Amino acid sequence: MSYLNQKTINSPISLDGIGLHSGKKVSLCIKPAQPNTGIIFKRIDLKLNNIVYPNFNNVTNTSLNTTISNEYGVRVSTIEHLMGALFGLGIDNALVEIDNEEVPILDGSAKDFVSEIFNVGIKSSETPIKIIKINKKVEFQNGERFISIGPSKLSLNIEFELKYENQVIGNQKNKIKVYEDDLTDIYNSRTFCLFDDIEKIRAIGLAKGGSLDNAIVVKDKKVLNKDGLRNKDEFVNHKILDCIGDLYTSGYRMLADVKCSQGGHYLTNELLRKVFNNQENFSVIEIQEKSLPHTFVQKSLLKSIA
Repeated sequence: MSYLNQKTINSPISLDGIGLHSGKKVSLCIKPAQPNTGIIFKRIDLKLNNIVYPNFNNVTNTSLNTTISNEYGVRVSTIEHLMGALFGLGIDNALVEIDNEEVPILDGSAKDFVSEIFNVGIKSSETPIKIIKINKKVEFQNGERFISIGPSKLSLNIEFELKYENQVIGNQKNKIKVYEDDLTDIYNSRTFCLFDDIEKIRAIGLAKGGSLDNAIVVKDKKVLNKDGLRNKDEFVNHKILDCIGDLYTSGYRMLADVKCSQGGHYLTNELLRKVFNNQENFSVIEIQEKSLPHTFVQKSLLKSIA
């Protein structure tokens, strides 16, 4: 399937679960949407002012999740895994109806979102996609934590590094090409935490719905989940999933080279704000042809529209 035309899903997808941080039951329905709609969240438990757009400027909280809010204070939290799935599968347009404030955590990864999208199938339109091309390198640093984004002619590359004192997590590093690599391990990688941090997290009102069914918990030298890890780089791969989802709050997929050390939702959001604060840092480009042999590899097929 070509990346070149805008896509949505063939039919609605319904999922039920609990919010990782709220602990509340929630039902979610992803519905097809027309070209140029983008991704939209709709709080169907509310009758008024219930539309929330997943834009980086609407991100109002980055503490252990990405939360978006509208001008009326209506919010949707923990959007990153769903957004990562939509980004990776090339879904440009979808209406996400949700009856509570937090996207269900499911198993802590994007696995179920991806599986359900594959089950219903993807519908391509005749409308060309738009993508963001990064023109200049932009960096954001917070102490030892660091993220940068720079130009890439052909792809979206994400290089991510974790540094933990815990021996199980330790130092992990991985690099992927989002449009070319098999992202199965990325989609399947679950959120995680240290056992010693659970009380601290719950003391600030988070992780009320957390359990071994939806998160990896590491205690000393042991993974407490009975089946262990799904892949050897699951910790850093989950951070890459989060990063992909947070990058989609830019509104489009990207041609860029992203490098991050010890980052997370806060760093990615601050980076996007910095990028889009200066028009010289980026261009929005539109694909002019209907097919490419592989990915975004032929510059002649790209036309600047911004």
